[in-house]
Order: sequence, then structure tokens, then C-alpha cells
Amino acid sequence: MNSKFLKLTVLVCCCVLLSCNAQKGDKSTSIAESNVEKKPNLIIIHTDEHNFRTISAYQKLLKENQAFVWGKGNNVTTPNIDKLANEGAISTSYYASSPVCTPSRASLITGLYPQATGAPKNGLHLSENIPTFATILKDQGYATSYVGKWHLAGHSKYKFNIKYKAGFEDNRYMMTGGHAPYYQVTEDGFAGINQRKASKLPENEIIHATDFFTNKTLEILERDKNKPFAIMLSIPDPHTPDVAKPPYDTMYDDLVIEAPKTMSPAYVAVKPSWATDKGKNETIGEKSFENEQNTIKQYFGMVRHIDDSVGRILQFLEDNNLTKNTIVVFTSDHGDMFFEHNRRNKGVPYEASARIPFLIRYPNKIPANKVINTAYTNVDFVPTILSLMNVKTDIKFHGLDTSVDFTSSEKIINSNRITYYAKSGGWWVTAVNDRYKLVIDKKEKPYLFDLEKDPDELINFYNDKDYAEIAKMMQTELFKQLKKFDEPGLKNKQGYITE
Repeated sequence: MNSKFLKLTVLVCCCVLLSCNAQKGDKSTSIAESNVEKKPNLIIIHTDEHNFRTISAYQKLLKENQAFVWGKGNNVTTPNIDKLANEGAISTSYYASSPVCTPSRASLITGLYPQATGAPKNGLHLSENIPTFATILKDQGYATSYVGKWHLAGHSKYKFNIKYKAGFEDNRYMMTGGHAPYYQVTEDGFAGINQRKASKLPENEIIHATDFFTNKTLEILERDKNKPFAIMLSIPDPHTPDVAKPPYDTMYDDLVIEAPKTMSPAYVAVKPSWATDKGKNETIGEKSFENEQNTIKQYFGMVRHIDDSVGRILQFLEDNNLTKNTIVVFTSDHGDMFFEHNRRNKGVPYEASARIPFLIRYPNKIPANKVINTAYTNVDFVPTILSLMNVKTDIKFHGLDTSVDFTSSEKIINSNRITYYAKSGGWWVTAVNDRYKLVIDKKEKPYLFDLEKDPDELINFYNDKDYAEIAKMMQTELFKQLKKFDEPGLKNKQGYITE
């Protein structure tokens, strides 16, 4: 064989071999990279004063008279929020650590009960020396952002440029507080305005609060979509003043709203003292219920508007191939009584006030269509979400890591776990599991509710002999936790008053 031809043949073979090896190397590298678990993204969509009954995923799990306390069929459908439950998990016994804005928000982001956060009452400032889930994720290389109502930096309204960021690196759209339905945004500044003033201003200057904060969230997601991100969107609605924007403001006009069963004077007359408020939160005697029906319709409209905003965010994830590796949480700071027990707003132990929606989707880890009946409070959120994200920390939390409940293959999770919530700085504390609720107050006899037999919370079983063991179990565990977490609710100079 010609030596020149032999050398050429060897050279060609070597080139082919090198090329093949290079291709194999590229493929193996690609496989290796794909096998490395990417950091999951996190989106928290957080609403304010949100009655859990207005989410149709909850309505489907409730008896008809509980799903439609304002009359048969009178409620909202929320297909986008429901999608989180259909493709993930829904918690049926999730409670605010304290059913008031500031303390509940402080617990959600720190994993601590309000008394340990520096913000146990409305209008206080979150302690700057306490880690939040955002400070932890920021240290892990996440792009952290907060958009919307904060209410952990005093009582001022519609103020931005909040100095303490609490770990949220981008807090340009973190707002101190306020519930004006519309914002006027001009080159000269930003102002919260009511619907009457909004109707008189140029359309290009006016935007609804829900749209404003959802738009800003989508802008940040577009910016950060190619790196690990964690963003919390806190929508100020569906809080009072209960004003929906068109077309949501007329969407429920045809409904004939009925008074909740528990609004009956027969039940109101025997309410416990902790449920009575002769001020603005009582409804009978100030306005007839008929005059309040439009308020409920506006509330329904606000919830539907929020649901459409959730849909916009979910669509962004789908369009950018981010769905599987992004955890989406939908929750709230507290509920709204909306005339149950003749009450408005929050601040009481009843379900409509203290129980909050909690839905979560994470296709990479959480099986679809999970229903979790175990009792949690939002104190459990931080340790649970960090565990789901596989983030390790030595920081101690009051809440529990409940991530196994969400990731297990079981479709329904039940347990008798007892947890508690309280009126921070107030009088009452409440022990709760997935069926029973014990309310102890400084100036009232103990109340034990059986939420299965009496979901309207009208009957006190505390002195019923058939419930003696249950009452003892709930009370023993309650005082154990009050001591453990130094809860001030029932304390006096001698210790816990009902010990």
C-alpha cells in the first residue's frame, strides 16, 4: 500500500474517531447536566381578607350548605386557582397564626409565631434581625422579589422604597399598605384613589390595584426566568372597601344573596363574648342585610378578577417551559366573616375568619389531586417550603416541616395533629385539629366545637361528657404549646390563667 495513502487513511480514521468521541462526550455531558436537579422556582400569590369558601376548589370539598352559606349556587368559580389543587395539593385545615394582617404575614415569612417576630399587632415593624424565607433563598443564589402589600413596616399607605427589604432583593413594588381599588400613576408620583375619582381621570393614568401588581410580577418573571427565582405577590384584594372593576363589578348582579344561617337573631343572642363586637364589625342594627348584598357581589367580582390574574401567571410559566420546576402557592393572611355570626371582617376564632386557603402545585414533587386534612398554621410554611426546595438551614422555626405530607404518594392525608392560633396581644387562644376546635378566653367559658357535626360553630361541647377526653386532650396540648412558644395570649402575673 502506498505510504502516503496509508497515512491519509489513518489521519481520516483518527479524525472520525475524535469526532465520534466528541459527540459522545457532548451527549454524556448533556445527560449529566440534565440529571443535576435544577433549583426550583417559587411563586407565592397572597391575597388579603380572603374567605376560603369563595374558591371553588374548596366548595367541591364542602357540604352544599357550607359551600353556599349565602344561598344555593351563590358563590364564585375560580378555575385558575382550582388548577393548583387539580395539579397539586389543597389543605383543608390551614389557619392564620393570628387572623389579622400584620401578625399573620410576619408568621408566613419567618416560620415563627407573631410574638417572636416583633410584629404581633397591626402596624408594627418586622424585626430586622430575624431571618425570612427570602433571606435564606437569597443566600442560596435566588433572585428574590416582593410585589404588593407588605404591612410589616407601619401603618402608612401607598408608600414604596421601604428601607428594610427582609431578604427581597427587588422590593421596588413593595407597598406599605392601603386598599384603594385604583391607583393613579403619573410622572409626578403614585396615589391610591377610589372609583369615583378614577372615573374622572384619563384612562392612561388609572390602573386597578390587582392589575398593577400582577403586571409588575410578570415583568419581574420575564426578567428572571432564566435563573432561580422566588417572588411573592401580595394582592391587596379582596379586602374592603369591596370594589371590583368592570366587568367584574356586574358579573354577579343576578344573584339573590341570602343571609347566612348563623346571622339569625336566635344564634346571635347566645354568642360567646369573644365573638361580639358592638362596633363596625357587627351588622344587625346598623344596616339591613339587603343593603349589604351588593358588597358580597363586589367581593365575588374581586375574587374572580384575582383568579384571572392567577391564570395570567400560570400561562406565563407554561409559555416559558417553567411549569414543572416552579412551585406555585396560593394563600392569604386571614379570612372574612362576611355576615356569618353577624360579623364582618376578621379577628375572631371562627372558621371564616381564621381558616385560610392554601393550595400548592409543584409537578416535580407533589402528586396531583392531593387533599390534606391535617391542621397547619402559616407558621409551618417556611420550614415546609424550604424542605420542598431542598434548601438546608440551621435556623430554628416554631413551625414544622410538613413537606412529606405534600410529597407522599397518598392522595388523602389525615392526622390528629393539634396546633394553635391566637389573637396576638388579645384575650383568646385556639387549639385546633382537623375536626375539633377549643377556644379559651380570659373572660369567657371554654368553647369546644365539633367541626364535623357542627360546621356552623354553634354548639359548645366542652361540658358534654361524651367529649370529656377530647376536651382534655385539646387543652393539655394547647397549654404545652403556649409554654413552648411563649404565647402571651392567656398570661397574667401568675402564669397561664386556666392552667
